[in-house]
Amino acid sequence: MKNNQSKDPLHGITLQKIVEQLVGFYGFDTLAEIIPVKCFATNPSVKSSLTFLRKTDWARKKVEELYIQSLPKF
Repeated sequence: MKNNQSKDPLHGITLQKIVEQLVGFYGFDTLAEIIPVKCFATNPSVKSSLTFLRKTDWARKKVEELYIQSLPKF
């Protein structure tokens, strides 16, 4: 029987989990340097970041790309 697991590294991972892991690894200061968005630089929190990223496709795509690039480091 074939294993039908997705090859997508984001499959089954919530945006919240992605943000929490990136913040845990890089911190908000470094995230704001890598992805210059206000939600990482000014009064950062996971909640405010999620609100922004859910409304802003280009920023979410950058966060997801950073997560995929960082996977071997986690």
